[in-house]
Amino acid sequence: MLGIVRQKIGAKCINSSAAKQSFPRTLDAARRFSSAAKQMTVREALNSALDEEMAADPKVFMMGEEITKGLLDKYGPERVRDTPITEAGFTGIGVGAAYYGLRPVVEFMTFNFSMQAIDHIINSAAKSNYMSAGQISVPIVFRGPNGAAAGVGAQHSQCYAAWYGSCPGLKVLAPYSAEDARGLLKAAIRDPDPVVFLENELLYGESFPVSEEVLDSSFCLPIGKAKIELEGKDVTITAFSKMVGFALQAAEILSKEGISAEVINLRSIRPLDRDTINRSVRKTNRLVTVEEGYPQHGVGAEICASVIEESFGYLDAPVERIAGADVPMPYAANLERMAVPQVEDIVRAAKRACYRSVPKSATA
Repeated sequence: MLGIVRQKIGAKCINSSAAKQSFPRTLDAARRFSSAAKQMTVREALNSALDEEMAADPKVFMMGEEITKGLLDKYGPERVRDTPITEAGFTGIGVGAAYYGLRPVVEFMTFNFSMQAIDHIINSAAKSNYMSAGQISVPIVFRGPNGAAAGVGAQHSQCYAAWYGSCPGLKVLAPYSAEDARGLLKAAIRDPDPVVFLENELLYGESFPVSEEVLDSSFCLPIGKAKIELEGKDVTITAFSKMVGFALQAAEILSKEGISAEVINLRSIRPLDRDTINRSVRKTNRLVTVEEGYPQHGVGAEICASVIEESFGYLDAPVERIAGADVPMPYAANLERMAVPQVEDIVRAAKRACYRSVPKSATA
């Protein structure tokens, strides 16, 4: 592994022109990123991004659990290491390899297992560049499924966006679509800093249209830039990962009732695209934040603080936060559904923000 020849890759990220397009107000059209001729699942997008980055740069290698299909056969055991369930061990090895100048992609079976390795992620990877006065860079990606899956209980259903998003030195990404997955993973692998890449297990098999630009091997999305999935004028809805799809569904329902919602796909949790969020709120004068994680100290709370600090005078209604229930995830399916945000929760919050429904205090 350590004998891999060093090579510098000059590929740079390019912005997708699709991100600048205006979208018709239908859910189907909202999910078109440009004139797409091909459908791609999120799983295929991740696999293709890994494949292309490994082909382009011999310093890139993978190690961990649930190794991506087909890459072991193509690149061999020197660059694709299928490890035992020993997160602290292989994460530490990955961080050490990054110190040496390689570009590891560490895969967790689920991000819940990353807690076994959190010392390496926070203290070894995130802080080394600062503590070494810039002498040590740590180009490593930690990736795997994040958030609630289905019927796996409290210990396997947590969202780590706020956990890792609070740590200086890390970059934290949360893709929604195939375009997000492909472009952001490429950016993460090429980045000189440690990146936590939060996927969603329930999105792996979902298909999205992708353009020829997205399929180009040079395609990559900028870290720290959100995407306006759907333009609107009455209320801003921010979301990331699986909740973007829920927000788009809610926007479709709201449009039938005369409410024009603007849906922002955050893509990047740290750095957070505060400019895009605040510009939208200054236009719509209302904000609804959506996330699967716990409400206290969550991503939505940080967004609310940013809007209060920078755009308070533009708000025409109290900010609404939609988040997971403040309890460990129940195992029973009916209780599990109650513990995570649903489309109807977003619809009700947007209506409250637009004064189209009875306030929560009046029904308490």
